[in-house]
Amino acid sequence: MTELEKIAYAKSFIDKLANGINPIDDSVVKDDDIINNVRISRCFFYVSDILRQVIDNGGVSKKKADIPFELSLEERSKFEYSNSPIAISEIAKRLNMLVTNENMKKISYKDIAQWLVSIEILCECTKPDGKTTKRPTENGMEIGITTEKRTGQRGEYTITVCNRNAQMFIVDNLDAIITYKNSK
Repeated sequence: MTELEKIAYAKSFIDKLANGINPIDDSVVKDDDIINNVRISRCFFYVSDILRQVIDNGGVSKKKADIPFELSLEERSKFEYSNSPIAISEIAKRLNMLVTNENMKKISYKDIAQWLVSIEILCECTKPDGKTTKRPTENGMEIGITTEKRTGQRGEYTITVCNRNAQMFIVDNLDAIITYKNSK
């Protein structure tokens, strides 16, 4: 039996379990059996789909993202701007949600923040604990980047956020951010 055949055989067992069927004798499992728990069943369906992808790819799991990040103007037009200030990490998350190619690299908070530092919209500051953080410069504040105090599990902290104007600035300059990211 080849590896692909073994994977397909294992997938058939997972499929049966996901559907509440005993894979050994093909009998229907009692309703109160653990494999009929909705969360367990969903896990089986998830694993089955992963195995299907491996089979479809000739026995290889999904390739790592290797296409550089890019968004067309049409895709960028679908960006969901927030009227409330949001973190740069949220901007990155929203941009990544617009990506349609699963093999494309993602853009990160770090990519955007480093570019903003390079054009002096943000600056790196040292906090009292010795760690560095990024804060808006005067130029950054002019385009709508500010800080907010928030409270989390570990107490109060300060976060850098972008108003709608700053969000638009970042999306409008996405090509420059991508060029900067790819030059590193």
